[in-house]
Amino acid sequence: MRNNFYLPAASVFIWMLAVPSVSCGQQSAIHEQFSAESLASSFLTDIPNENTEVRDGVLWTRGESGGKYPPLVYLGVGGKDLTISFRYRHLEQGGMVWFFVDGDDGYGSVDHMLRVKLMRTGIQLQIDSHSLDPNHPDRQNNSRPADKVSGAYRLNMKYPRKSIDLTKNMWHDVRVQFSGETVTINLDEKKWKKTLRHACFDQEKQKVLWMQNGGEKGVELDDIHVTQTIVEDKPLGLSPLDAES
Repeated sequence: MRNNFYLPAASVFIWMLAVPSVSCGQQSAIHEQFSAESLASSFLTDIPNENTEVRDGVLWTRGESGGKYPPLVYLGVGGKDLTISFRYRHLEQGGMVWFFVDGDDGYGSVDHMLRVKLMRTGIQLQIDSHSLDPNHPDRQNNSRPADKVSGAYRLNMKYPRKSIDLTKNMWHDVRVQFSGETVTINLDEKKWKKTLRHACFDQEKQKVLWMQNGGEKGVELDDIHVTQTIVEDKPLGLSPLDAES
């Protein structure tokens, strides 16, 4: 899936704070609480739209997109070592929220880097790296052509689904922290945490997106933070692939 949904400049209100540039590129600093005091926007999705609007101080997405995928919202970010957090809540049974981080593919284009699939009964992670080798063993979708810009092929590393009870319609907190070649995903503080390591994570992040299957009552997003990862927070002592606690 490529980023071809809702690309016009946004009208949703968002508060964006400027942060000085660093050697790896401009860092984003965003704290969005969807309040009346918001002054500008980093959303790439045109909001409000048929599926998404700001309602009662949260971002509310519901219904069907009419296309291949459920409704999507994109947020522009910038920087390499970023910490991204948000809260989400389902308003009816079933459905899922699929969170993506897109960044440089290492060959001159932008594509998915990390997927966090938040189902009602578990979590599944996927790393999307890239290669110029059409015969790379991690190229699972052989029918997908090379990127038109970079000529690179998407490689998929899908992790086993982790069973977790997310069936209650309550707020859940998600935190995704990038530091060099590692990323740590944390759900509801101490409920679940996983750290992955891959060279593709040490690239510029460009966008994040939420794909939301929430039915007619929908899904709510709130309290979106994007900040530069603090050096002291870098995970240490990891195995070459991943570590879990």
